[in-house]
Amino acid sequence: MLQLNNIEVIYNDVILVLKGLSLEVESGKISALLGTNGAGKSTTLKAISGLLKPEDGEVTDGSVEFLGERIDRLDAAEVVRRGIFQVMEGRRVFEHLSVEENLIAGGYTRPDRASVRKDIDRVYDFFPRLKERSGQQAGYLSGGEQQMLAIGRAMMARPKLMLLDEPSLGLAPLLVQEIFGIIQRINDEEGTTILLVEQNATLALDIAHFGYIMEDGRVVLDGEPAALKENADVREFYLGLTDVGGKKSYRDVKHYKRRKRWL
Repeated sequence: MLQLNNIEVIYNDVILVLKGLSLEVESGKISALLGTNGAGKSTTLKAISGLLKPEDGEVTDGSVEFLGERIDRLDAAEVVRRGIFQVMEGRRVFEHLSVEENLIAGGYTRPDRASVRKDIDRVYDFFPRLKERSGQQAGYLSGGEQQMLAIGRAMMARPKLMLLDEPSLGLAPLLVQEIFGIIQRINDEEGTTILLVEQNATLALDIAHFGYIMEDGRVVLDGEPAALKENADVREFYLGLTDVGGKKSYRDVKHYKRRKRWL
């Protein structure tokens, strides 16, 4: 469904962030994009969704193709109309609108206005708490409820591909488990293809069909989740496990020098 072909991204004509990045997302699957802060994960999503331009970023080399057509030269509104919707890091709901008004806004580009009501009810089926708060201003929701609303708003666009940027950020562990269960359900029941950017590598690999590891603007490792979980470097740097299965303490790892055998 999606191909990134050796793309480079530069901000402000000076800062090179993505350095020849390539990846593929298969239709109907969940692909996880993992990496530390500053690896270029969010920039990768923005290169797909067309949101680089408002931040003075640009794809300067390579190409982004969606369903066989190049999209890296399109603006964000046209990318949404093609069937790609990004759920931004930090939720970004319309705080002064109600929950239901946020959902209606998610279906703005759809011509079939008559079916929007039906899809709102479908979102409430996935997120019963949103139904309970349908008339409440979104800014008064909890962090977890705002994340549910951001994902529900994306569902209203009926995307072919949903881009999720750090959906676990700032949430309590039980809420994170709930959100990831819903993401998996959206993929299973709606058939929505998902590209998931996440620092919680364990949860991401538990629901993904394929995974990519990013370092310094490049993909350095990819494979099936089971294989990535068994990789010694992934276990140490992203899962917090040693080769013998014991967890390292923060004191042990805070000054480690990354071996980068994969480079």
